[in-house]
Order: sequence, then structure tokens, then C-alpha cells
Amino acid sequence: MTTPTPDSWPPRPPSQGGRPQGHPRGPVPPYGQPPYQQQHPGYQQYGQPYEEWPEGRVDGGRVMRSVLILAGVAGVITVLVGMLYMVAAPEQYGLADQRTTLPPRSQTNATGPADPYFQAEPTVPPPQPSIPPAPAMQPSTPVRVVIPRLGVNAPIRSVGLDKQGAIEVPPVTNPNLVGWYRSGPTAGEAGPAIMLGHKDTKSGSAVFSRLDEIRNGDVIEVHRKDGIVAVFTVGGLEQAEKAVFPTQRVYGESPNPQLHLITCGGTYDRATGHYTDNVIAYATMTSTRKA
Repeated sequence: MTTPTPDSWPPRPPSQGGRPQGHPRGPVPPYGQPPYQQQHPGYQQYGQPYEEWPEGRVDGGRVMRSVLILAGVAGVITVLVGMLYMVAAPEQYGLADQRTTLPPRSQTNATGPADPYFQAEPTVPPPQPSIPPAPAMQPSTPVRVVIPRLGVNAPIRSVGLDKQGAIEVPPVTNPNLVGWYRSGPTAGEAGPAIMLGHKDTKSGSAVFSRLDEIRNGDVIEVHRKDGIVAVFTVGGLEQAEKAVFPTQRVYGESPNPQLHLITCGGTYDRATGHYTDNVIAYATMTSTRKA
């Protein structure tokens, strides 16, 4: 998963809330292509008959054996042709590497009143829930995110920027891990706390595989190191092409505590090893409680 560079966010020194000092990580290698190996069933070798055929039945027996051999060869050829078709188009036979696609829903091409995706120009502020925001808190490191509707209960790891200036993504070796951008606000501070998670890996689904199912009014809880749980209410969901990523809406400043969750979406490009779009969930902190 790749994420556009947060140009409007220069890295800032850690606050008194105790943000961890992470070590920059290199770019995550693109998803690999699962090798498909073709297996060729061998031909059975036919031996001599167990007993000699009586005279007068030789011709009939030979005909019968010839028919059986021809039927066996035809069956083997049919299987081989079918395997060639499956190797050429594995996604049509359910043999792809479990990566799925979503219809494009960027802010420029989504239409229809029933569309659950947020639609606006990139400079428009993020959508807000109907519940009023709660007052901002002092910074504290986020340690776990819980999304009841999606069955998500995942640990959080701080991440920085990679060598290309984009936000690092969590390692694919831990598909249930969420990354928090440590140079931005913590969950509960004024401004957007940015968290990223994989949609899937080569081995299967990952922590944010169902993020596109989230809806307005759903609750997201972030457990903080200070023992306070920041409760966020979803205000909108957006799918945007990476070429027109809404940088200002995602990373821009806000007087209210916000939480922006980002994962991959759209079509998986096998040539690049990346998805074409990003799915972004916008939420605002509406309450807090003790853990």
C-alpha cells in the first residue's frame, strides 16, 4: 500500500505526551505474484493382458482396448487444455491471490444519491458526524484501535516517512498491525491523527480489509497510553484515486480531534504491485472514557 506524501506536514519534535521515537523504515517491497505451477498428469502404461484371448475374440478385444485407450487420451488432453486456460486467467477460476477490487469512488467520479462514499473537491474539509465534537485532550501515544462494526481489534505501531517522503506502512509480516504517523497529532489531540493499515497481503486479508464497509455513525475507539479511550464517530468514507489524493482534506489542520484511517482500494495492478486507489474513513472524537 502506498500513500501520497503529506507535504503540508513537516516532521515535528515529540510532545510532552510521550510519543515514541521510531526508527525510519525503508519502503515495503511490492506485493509478489504467486507462482502458478502447471502439473501434467502422466500417461499410464498398459501391459500385456493377463491371459490370451480365445481365437475369434481377438479382433473384438483389440477394438475395445483401442476405444478405451482413445477415451483415456482424450480425457488427459481435456484436463491439460483446462489447466492451460486456468493458468492464463486465474482470476476467472477463483485462483487469484485473494486480492479484490472495488469500483472507483473518487471525489471526481462518484455519482448517485445512494452512494455511501463522500464526494467533494479535494480542498473541502472532511465530513463531520451529526454528534458534536468533544474537547481536545493533551497528547498521548495510541496503543490500540477497536472498530466493533468491522471486528477490528488491533495494536498500533508508530511510523515515520520513508526515503521517498511518503508515510511508512506497517510490515506485511504482521497483517493485523496498524501504523500511526508519529509526526502528526495523537488520537484525541486537535487535528487529524493519521493511521494506516493493509487491505490484504499475499497470504490473505489484513486489518483494514473491510474498511470500505464502515458507515456514518459507526464508532471507532482508540486506547491511549494514558488510560483514556478516545471515542470517534464516523462522518464519511471516501475512495480516491492516488493521482488525485485529497491531501488537504486528509492532512489539513482542524480545531477538533479527528481520526483518519487509510487503506488501499480500487483495482490491484499486478505490474506495480499496488492498488490504484485509497479508501479513507473520516471520524471525529465525540466522547472519552476511562479504559
